[in-house]
Amino acid sequence: MLDPFKNSSANSANTLDASRAQLSRWGLWLRNFLPASVRVGYAEALRMSVGIAFGLLVTGLLSRWWGGEANSMWMTSSLAASAVLLFGMPASPLSQPWPVLMGTVLSALIGAAVQASISDTAIACAVAVGLSVMLMVPLRCMHPPGAGFAAYVVLEHVNGVTLIAFPIFFNVAVLVVCAVLYNAVTGKRYPHPQHSLKRAFNPDGSDVFAPEDLDAALKHYNQVLDVSRSDLEGLLHIAGRSAFNRNFGNLRCEDIMSRPVFAVEPGVPQKEAWALMRQERVKALPVVDADGVVLGMLAVSDFVRQATLDASEGMAQRIRHLVTGRSASKAKVEALMDSGAQVVRSDCLLVDLLPLFSAGGCHHMPVVDEHKKLVGIVTQTDLIRALSGAISVPERS
Repeated sequence: MLDPFKNSSANSANTLDASRAQLSRWGLWLRNFLPASVRVGYAEALRMSVGIAFGLLVTGLLSRWWGGEANSMWMTSSLAASAVLLFGMPASPLSQPWPVLMGTVLSALIGAAVQASISDTAIACAVAVGLSVMLMVPLRCMHPPGAGFAAYVVLEHVNGVTLIAFPIFFNVAVLVVCAVLYNAVTGKRYPHPQHSLKRAFNPDGSDVFAPEDLDAALKHYNQVLDVSRSDLEGLLHIAGRSAFNRNFGNLRCEDIMSRPVFAVEPGVPQKEAWALMRQERVKALPVVDADGVVLGMLAVSDFVRQATLDASEGMAQRIRHLVTGRSASKAKVEALMDSGAQVVRSDCLLVDLLPLFSAGGCHHMPVVDEHKKLVGIVTQTDLIRALSGAISVPERS
């Protein structure tokens, strides 16, 4: 028999969980209205403020002088918004000379054309600003204050064509010159590079990602970004390096090395060394003296090079002939080993091993302690396993 109280309790619990989930979603949405934490210092804020005041002052004085005291239209109010972008965000794509000049002039022309075509002021204002933005995107001259000129021409019922040369173009041209000078004096690049860095970080091509990867990400994002491509690429490189160093940079050889290590002494017959490699399924053996000090390395490749190359058999038969022949019991490891093999300390950082392994020719690296005695070995497999763990992204629940 069903218990109605039990079913009622279960339904109440489900309803409560659903309500909590809904409240959580509303909380996340409402949090989007809160501003992000400010990462601009007081010195930068002062630099921005002084620059904006300087640019507007110089532009205003020159425009008033050029237009004459009798001319009431010698400076436009939208210029203040442009000044905030040019001096406050000189790296922004919206602040560069082409968007500022072309976006402003284009918007004024569109405003004049729409005003002559549409008599209703509200409709004309909306159409003028919408058309301005629509043309700014393909012409790569997106400048928000520029769209304000389109609205200004319509709302004030002025002739936008006659205002293009003065005060509109004159105002923004003077402001751009002031921005170039002031940003250069205060240590900011303007105009700011907007294109790819072209391997500016690692000329050897060993970057975290390629420019084509960034192109694919931006195409997928499909929105206007208020950050230059070069800055975005640089930030992603820095973030990738930081993540790599955090996950991988502190690892040392002792953290990933294989141990215990199978090793042989130089006086061991090559036949016994080969048998040990076959039995333990390893491709290299460190060669050590009686105290455990590394003298060299013996690898499968050494047997291959030593094989009787002029024999008619295949490579496997040649190696078998080498390790089972009459002289195999007399031939010692010291005659075959690589005495110039490199070794690393157990406290060596793994990032320092990457150039050694990536350069080619190194597949096994003996690890020694402070007394130069063998304590382990790092193989390419160990290194790849550590790299995989460092760059793996945990799955989201």
